[in-house]
Amino acid sequence: MAVRKRVKKKKDIKLLNGVLHVRTTSNNTIVTLSDEQWNKIFGSGTGNLGFKWAKKSTPYAAEMLTKQILQDASGIGLKTIGIIFKGVGMARDGIFKAINELSSVDINYIQEATPIQFGGCKRKRPKRN
Repeated sequence: MAVRKRVKKKKDIKLLNGVLHVRTTSNNTIVTLSDEQWNKIFGSGTGNLGFKWAKKSTPYAAEMLTKQILQDASGIGLKTIGIIFKGVGMARDGIFKAINELSSVDINYIQEATPIQFGGCKRKRPKRN
């Protein structure tokens, strides 16, 4: 007996203002485009483009990923974006380079959301031997 797969219909989305969430680590870069209520529209990591191992965290990989996401988003009418960075990595330069090359979107704001350690747990007590 053959099993039928359900095919989801894509909604007709019109998006004028968006938020680009960029999460960079030492191993990977993840870029997500959402609307102003933070509902995900597009998003992926650099591994989906075919980059492997240490190449996933390079600025070039982040640039290619951002170009792909913004080109998809320009098809639904994206005009302005806000950028939220989280994490420390080299990919920040690639993100800005991709946005400047496309120049189809304007930047409203750039926000830093990297968590900073404050205080923390007490260190281990030294032995009394």
